[in-house]
Amino acid sequence: MLDRALANEYNATKDASHPMRYELVKTSPRLTTAKKICETKDGDVARLIALNGKPLSPADEQKEEARLDGLLSDPGKQKRRKQAESDDTGRVLKVLRALPAAFVYQDAGAGTGPTGKVEKFTFKPNSGFSPPDLETQVLTQMAGEIWVDPVHLRVVRLEGHLQQDVDFGWGILGRLNKGGWIVIEQADVGGGQWRTSHFQMVMSGRVVWKMRVFDTTEDETGYEAVPVGLGYQKAIELLRADK
Repeated sequence: MLDRALANEYNATKDASHPMRYELVKTSPRLTTAKKICETKDGDVARLIALNGKPLSPADEQKEEARLDGLLSDPGKQKRRKQAESDDTGRVLKVLRALPAAFVYQDAGAGTGPTGKVEKFTFKPNSGFSPPDLETQVLTQMAGEIWVDPVHLRVVRLEGHLQQDVDFGWGILGRLNKGGWIVIEQADVGGGQWRTSHFQMVMSGRVVWKMRVFDTTEDETGYEAVPVGLGYQKAIELLRADK
């Protein structure tokens, strides 16, 4: 069951044939933003709609409209956005591809998740796993739990905790400190499409020579399908009309 669920997650991440729009609320200790996001063949387009739980001021609204105008007048900006998204997807696929071999899994029995029955599995690092790249290095020190929807064979929740410090690039490029954790939850948002509904990460460490703290929560709601092949210019029109 777990192997099939992990394979489904890998295949779903590669599939861009069901674009959607949704609202993303991102929270950090210093700032909360709300954005409308629309997926397109040219990459995602975002429109900022609120700051710290309040609608944009006239001045911030003007800045956001100017930013969208800039995207329309300079397609190169959107191309760079799409490339960054492709790079991010590539990194996610590396991690998903490694999950079956990176951990030792154990059945933890049935339980109840947000939408019904789930099957739970614990995981811990597989001592025989040799990470092929920087993206999968973190898996060598992570342990946690995965919940699987037994009907749809999709991952409902993943929670992982770093058991030890993790060095990247022989400790030169950076380090993530022991004790950091991550939670990812997803659900069927309609039409058999599974999407992330909640993401939370609390990590600390060093990036090159600078200490950093990563403390962020993301909640995605209001998913709606949009036409396949939608261009980013049309998406901006939709976002501007959806106030």
